[in-house]
Amino acid sequence: MAAGSSHVARNAAASLTIAVFMFPLSDELGWSRTLIAGAASLGGLAATGTSPIVGWLVDKYGAKLVLAVSIFVLGLSTISLAWATIPVAFYLAYATGRVIFSSSIQIGASVVVSRWFVRARGRANGLLSLSHSVGMVGFPLIASLIIASQGWRTAWVVLGLLVWVIALAPVSLLIAQRPEDVGLLPDGDRPGDGPTDVDARAMDEPQWTSREAMRTSALWTLAIGTGLLFVMQSGTNIHVAAYFRDQGLSASIAGLAISFNAAFTGVGSIAWGWIVDKVPARFTLAGVALVMAVASVMMVTADTTAEALSYSALFGLGVGGMLVVPPVAYANYFGRHSLGVIRGVTEPFSSMGQAFGALLSGAIFDITGSYFIAFITFAVIGVATMVVVMLAKPPMHASEVPKRQQRM
Repeated sequence: MAAGSSHVARNAAASLTIAVFMFPLSDELGWSRTLIAGAASLGGLAATGTSPIVGWLVDKYGAKLVLAVSIFVLGLSTISLAWATIPVAFYLAYATGRVIFSSSIQIGASVVVSRWFVRARGRANGLLSLSHSVGMVGFPLIASLIIASQGWRTAWVVLGLLVWVIALAPVSLLIAQRPEDVGLLPDGDRPGDGPTDVDARAMDEPQWTSREAMRTSALWTLAIGTGLLFVMQSGTNIHVAAYFRDQGLSASIAGLAISFNAAFTGVGSIAWGWIVDKVPARFTLAGVALVMAVASVMMVTADTTAEALSYSALFGLGVGGMLVVPPVAYANYFGRHSLGVIRGVTEPFSSMGQAFGALLSGAIFDITGSYFIAFITFAVIGVATMVVVMLAKPPMHASEVPKRQQRM
């Protein structure tokens, strides 16, 4: 619950939330869409530098401290956007929130969940991502309503206060770094209960140090594939509301399409979480890439309400898998011991993907006056990602060989 609250609250800096602000900011302040999207790109680039540090902090001092500080700063930076009417101020405030969105909350919450669960790791991460989708629905919807009635400045203040109300107390009081810290084993099992005891778990679970993991091709292949998916996600979600407006759809339909995207991200989170507990992670991730590629192609023709809603829903299903499957894959491949550092060194690929995708779509629109080339490009990237992630075979640790021989 506590980790989930942080994922709800981080949507103050989500791509679908800034998408709601894209039109009014551009209209009132005269900023281009590339300029606005550039703040998300700056935050993503900054997160590439902070993620390794965050991963180390999570392993060293625990996720509770990292998440509590992150939630406080995120609320403050979101509120400050109400007065950020020059590009420099906007970039500093929003990029700060984006770093927290992409780095500290993403790493801290998912590491905690992956350490608490092994057998049900996919389903647990699915529930965590479902929390994120709740925020994906709620924050843009709340922002849209407040923008319509009170203006975008008031909307930023309300979103910042919501961050503190939703998550500050839960992450500060309720999070435990590992189940062993409270006398339990992963999945809620108790020590000494037959095959669930510590020795049996240690035999079944891979145990890699961060140095060992970084010497494997599987780690970097997964990181590259995940980064490519984030190019597609960011490049679509940040611009999708403006795109639907350009296609002649009303603001309410554009907002409803965003809500469909977010809602089906939640549905996809549960579905992909169940699948990855049954199917090897690399095959599951390839399926995620296929869904996102198909949705990108279909998005090109979206000029009716039915098309906007259905294509947004399909893309949301893919995004749900993108959020769930990689954290499960890292934990399944390399174990729980150094998971914070491992996530810290791989998360920059996701952050760079988010930064590049947002900027790419904005630049293509500003040059061509259309998002057509952007969506086709994302479809090609999706197909390429399928090939990449299929190469990420689980690594074989030298210490696993005698353990496996003993069980044969």
